Amino acid sequence: MPGENLSRDEARERAALLSVDGYDVSLDLRSAVGEQDGDGPRTFRSVTTIRFRCAEPGASSFADLVAPSVTAVSLNGKDLDPGEVFDGARILLDDLAAENELVVDAQCAYSRTGEGLHRFVDPEDGEVYLYTQYEPADSRRVFANFEQPDLKAPFRFEVRAPEGWTVWSNGTGQLTDGVWRFAETKPISTYITCVVAGPYHYVTDTYERTFEDGTRLEIPLGAMCRKGLAPYFDADDVFLVTKQGLDFFHDHFDYPYPFGKYDQAFVPEYNLGAMENPGLVTFREEYIFRGKVTQASYEARANVILHEMAHMWFGDLVTMVWWDDLWLKESFADFMGTFANVGATRFQDAWITFANRRKAWAYRADQLPSTHPITADIRDLQDAKLNFDGITYAKGASVLKQLVAYVGQDAFLEGARRYFKRHAYGNTRLADLLSVLEETSGRDMAAWSRSWLQTAGVNSLTPQVLLDAEGLVEELAVVQEAPESHPELRPHRVAVGLYRRTAGGTLERYARAETDVEGARTVVAELAGAAAPELVLVNDDDLTYCKTRFDQTSLETLKAHLGDLTDPLARALCWSALWNLTRDALLPARDFVGLVLRFAGRESDIGVLQMLHAWANSALVHYAAPAWRETGARLLAEGALRELRAAGPGSEHQLAWARFFASVASGAGDLALLRALLDGTEKIDGLEVDQELRWAFLEPLAAHGAADEAVLAAELARDDTASGKRHQVRCLAARPSEAVKAQAWAQVVESDALSNALTEATIEGFAQSSQRELAAPYAEKYFAAIERVWAERSIQIGIHVVRGLFPSLQDSPETLAATDAWLAAHEDAAPALRRLVLEARDDLARALRGQVCDAEAATA
Repeated sequence: MPGENLSRDEARERAALLSVDGYDVSLDLRSAVGEQDGDGPRTFRSVTTIRFRCAEPGASSFADLVAPSVTAVSLNGKDLDPGEVFDGARILLDDLAAENELVVDAQCAYSRTGEGLHRFVDPEDGEVYLYTQYEPADSRRVFANFEQPDLKAPFRFEVRAPEGWTVWSNGTGQLTDGVWRFAETKPISTYITCVVAGPYHYVTDTYERTFEDGTRLEIPLGAMCRKGLAPYFDADDVFLVTKQGLDFFHDHFDYPYPFGKYDQAFVPEYNLGAMENPGLVTFREEYIFRGKVTQASYEARANVILHEMAHMWFGDLVTMVWWDDLWLKESFADFMGTFANVGATRFQDAWITFANRRKAWAYRADQLPSTHPITADIRDLQDAKLNFDGITYAKGASVLKQLVAYVGQDAFLEGARRYFKRHAYGNTRLADLLSVLEETSGRDMAAWSRSWLQTAGVNSLTPQVLLDAEGLVEELAVVQEAPESHPELRPHRVAVGLYRRTAGGTLERYARAETDVEGARTVVAELAGAAAPELVLVNDDDLTYCKTRFDQTSLETLKAHLGDLTDPLARALCWSALWNLTRDALLPARDFVGLVLRFAGRESDIGVLQMLHAWANSALVHYAAPAWRETGARLLAEGALRELRAAGPGSEHQLAWARFFASVASGAGDLALLRALLDGTEKIDGLEVDQELRWAFLEPLAAHGAADEAVLAAELARDDTASGKRHQVRCLAARPSEAVKAQAWAQVVESDALSNALTEATIEGFAQSSQRELAAPYAEKYFAAIERVWAERSIQIGIHVVRGLFPSLQDSPETLAATDAWLAAHEDAAPALRRLVLEARDDLARALRGQVCDAEAATA
């Protein structure tokens, strides 16, 4: 048996053979507290009973379980020798009957990597907190099962927990005689079962709705976090967005929420944003804000709440057969998160964030050598783990947004309603969705699907404008291009906007035409005769998924007047297009930085402003010519400080500029100001330096040798919490010392003692753009270590190490050659590992092309 990495073929064969009637899972978690027995991993007892049928009596199959040891296995009343049937990942099942009962008694391990049953000890008060996280295939670390999405079944959980704890699961629970027993679930997949246990702070509310036929729905709501975060927990806002989302989805889906209660747990050391476990959604606790944040953070949290809620229908009620069609749930949830944010909450401008932030993730992913169609070819679980990416989420959501423009919102939502009713509690493939959309829209979805779902790559759209003798538009065409690697030209529904300056100096749209772009060149006849534009925006209103390009007149207009664009979405689209030009080595990095310095201070949308800060930093670190970096850093720091002092006292723009200033501070004067703001000897009117901002100021001080271990220890004493510990670990690893870097490397690469969160914090601190020479020796060590790390560590930790420690700051042709040499010498390495290295190589090659472009601008 090949071990943990289940293949699609194996899953398909098992699904044809088996059907599951139900699970009873009993967990004894009392071992989570107190002293640990022995030297091995801390374990808990897991007893699972699975009732299942076999279509071919006498056949063999297997159950999944990843555990340190198995105490007993019985199949249909016959005891099996665990030493013979269990190999550490699978339990061999021979001579199956038509109807079967499997009982497995195992010792499973608590996790410190966020995979399986994660155990966290709060440094603030010593309390222990547990939660599970399974997607795509880690429930087998907690109980024996058939770990694939299409073998759905009802689950009954019972849990024994330390005295004084509360336990939650997917169904409602009750404590009787020292055992928490939970109501049987509807048929669901293994990866969305869930247990949360510990002394969590828990708040309740209720959602009520009466439908048109008079029936009444009541959903108990709950929200929880660690006790240490309770003072910061704004559960009222979480419940507000939750109720608004439930209203919105009931209005549009015509299928009542099917899973009873709706708990939301904010948990520590979480690897993801959130997970859609029905009835018990888990979130990273960073969505509880310990300090002041901008509205962009609240909008992002609302988006995640709504994204996970959409999964109750797309993903939980109806689930993909295999991970090939992961997009069936993730693309829909990503689209619905923003759709509901705009339609139901206070975040009316969420489509701007989508255009600016989510699509940037998609555009990057779609230009990597690992890009793939939205409907991907997922051979096994390692492939699945890496496909929770910008294609599956953000490109998929962008394509669905385009689909809504293509078929109409009413037809799209009616298709969703039929999809839920037709496939409730079942599993689907792409064809199942396309068939209902063809019914409701009357459109041929096969051709659309071939172009958008089954091919990879992003098209570029560029305007061509011809003027007549009177200066009017004689012809305006949209030219579509595709990269050589993915030459597909696609049908695009676009809006083309024409802009010019008004007498008051603002840049306004005066003409707009919607059209279908087909093939290499499309004439927009409707715009003939219009006055000559100063700016043509070929994807106005962001209807399609493409890289927007500009003609020369439009580009010159933006360089001079970008800040005069009054429409915030149009502005966001132009910024996004300019960033793509920078990444594609068509716009020098120093020019992009100059645009940010000139116009970012006038940006009204706080989410766009924070994105511009990130892009400007990335332009400086990765795409600017090395000879200009010092100048660019000084210019950005001066500009950030100027905007910080000019921002409204106490405003979120002031906070954003303060954080950006800290991220680019490097000169003696800048560092002195950060120290003075920390010790209170200098103040900026309205800027409250709370604990989170203190850590943001301390990291650059540590990275430049201006805050030593004693200073960081004193700050941890001031903020002796889980959050404070993560910040301190990151700052410690950021210090500019050979010994510090050696220690950080050893802690991450040579040891598995650190938890997932502290591993991530150490990696973040290790890589500092001001310490390229200090980190140089680790490029060779990286390539020597990664295959061993991938083999020995969990896939989540492996991803952190391989991505986070790639020597991207050693941005030279030599590093590119070393990467190519590793790839050439390791053609048989795990495909998922090779994919990560190929992606990092592509980012490095792109950075080097950008640096050449920027250097040429210096001599032009």
